[in-house]
Amino acid sequence: MDECPGVRVNINWDDETDVVVVGFGAAGACAAIEAASHGASVAIVERFSGGGATAISGGVVYAGGGTHIQRQAGIDDDVTAMNNYLRLEVEDAVSAATLSRFCQDSAPNLLWLEEQGVPFEASLCPVKTSYPTDDYFLYYSGNESQAPYRDHAKPAPRGHRAKGRSLPGRSLFDPLRRRVQSLGVKVHCHSIVDQLLLTSNGRVEGVAYRNLTGAAALTHGLLEKLAIKTVNYLPKMAKRLRRWSQNIERRFGKTLRVKARMGVILAAGGFIYSRKMVTEYAPAYRRGMPLGTSGCAGLGIQLGQSVGGAVASMNRVSAWRFLNPPSAFTHGVLVNGQGLRFVNESLYGAHIGEAMVDDNGGKGILIVDETLKKLARHQIGRKKTQWFQTAPTLLNLWFNCRRARDIHQLAKNLDVPTQALNETLTEYNFAIQNGLPDAFAKQTRTPLKPPYYSIDCSIDSTMWPLPTLTLGGLVVCEESGQVKRSDGSLIAGLYAAGRTAVGVCSRQYVSGLSIADCVFSGRRAGRCASVQSHQSITTDGE
Repeated sequence: MDECPGVRVNINWDDETDVVVVGFGAAGACAAIEAASHGASVAIVERFSGGGATAISGGVVYAGGGTHIQRQAGIDDDVTAMNNYLRLEVEDAVSAATLSRFCQDSAPNLLWLEEQGVPFEASLCPVKTSYPTDDYFLYYSGNESQAPYRDHAKPAPRGHRAKGRSLPGRSLFDPLRRRVQSLGVKVHCHSIVDQLLLTSNGRVEGVAYRNLTGAAALTHGLLEKLAIKTVNYLPKMAKRLRRWSQNIERRFGKTLRVKARMGVILAAGGFIYSRKMVTEYAPAYRRGMPLGTSGCAGLGIQLGQSVGGAVASMNRVSAWRFLNPPSAFTHGVLVNGQGLRFVNESLYGAHIGEAMVDDNGGKGILIVDETLKKLARHQIGRKKTQWFQTAPTLLNLWFNCRRARDIHQLAKNLDVPTQALNETLTEYNFAIQNGLPDAFAKQTRTPLKPPYYSIDCSIDSTMWPLPTLTLGGLVVCEESGQVKRSDGSLIAGLYAAGRTAVGVCSRQYVSGLSIADCVFSGRRAGRCASVQSHQSITTDGE
């Protein structure tokens, strides 16, 4: 590129608009809709064809405080209960004032999504599960009903799943796409942003990007679709496909420059597909399976850093070791490489994954017995679980399940100390048989007896991959979404949203919280970027 950050040069702009949004997933779409609704002209620059990780997700929005869907389902919830629960999960990822705003805006934001055309339904799932079947669209998507969370906040189901079959991320994103189009927003697909362009005083005033057209764009899009479909089963093939896609970007991309009169919003996802960045910031999660699309390669974060943007929570990665369904697995015992139990097996998968990777070197082995193994097989299948829950369970029961006639053989199979493993199972059974509290506050337990069966749940398990996504990003002003420097000053004309920015779920993840934050932070950035007076903000005002 000819331009250098921070130096004003004579730029021949190919186009200009009020607001440029980099990335067309949930956060980018919400930002564009909000900015356009406030009278701004908007252009979106999207690396692929749009949708991002949202379009291939479960389409779950974490919402509460008394949403109209909750009321239709007969659920009593309020903002205080939602805030009290999320404070335990969110911790210090955002300020108390921002979390309060997020909870207060939750029900209105869900209504806003419906106004854009996103369908929801008040069918309440009657059982605790990581993800409901197609009969249900409202469920407990976090730890709300589990101890100790239920002791601090009144539980309520807040996982609002967009109406659709299986993983209906498209049911959530496609209406947003149509709304973007109806507002006259220009969408430049198959366009990768190379650089933020600045004025001489450091204000971001536009972007330079490489645009693909014709056969190059069609091939580029096809390669990414194939990579998404094959990554879970043929990761090396998916990596090769994405390398070809990047070669097309380099060879056939035509450089264009678009001026943003009011501001640029970075909404290009996280960085889980940048193996270099994961190795740098969160090396313990390098062996996990990336969750998302090639767009989640850290582009937005790197663009922000290139002009002085600060980052935070970059070591925070959500790793999903869901044991339920089948619920029988949660009655088992999860041990580490020393044969010691380390977590409540019934908790949300991200908590289990965090405990396994951060505290136990990524090692986790689930121990069940004959009764639980048979029960697990009975609990999955048609109309009981989704296909993406059924298939891994069957594969693990068939090919990743080692039998042991007693403790000694079990310890040998797991390569852990026999004494430690014996003490773990003895203490677990003793507490159950004598009505004592569980050491990790698990509510429902079953004594284990030989023969035992062990299932490798580790981060590098070949039969049970561990999905991972990044939670950290650019530091932003929590009132405007404007990107901050390390000294706390704001970068004029630059905003960030979604997983490109630090947000509500940057400490811990529960299902639906990321998309909910994309709506919250995307609308915030779009609203503030379309009002030039916000460029004068210099503090969070908190």
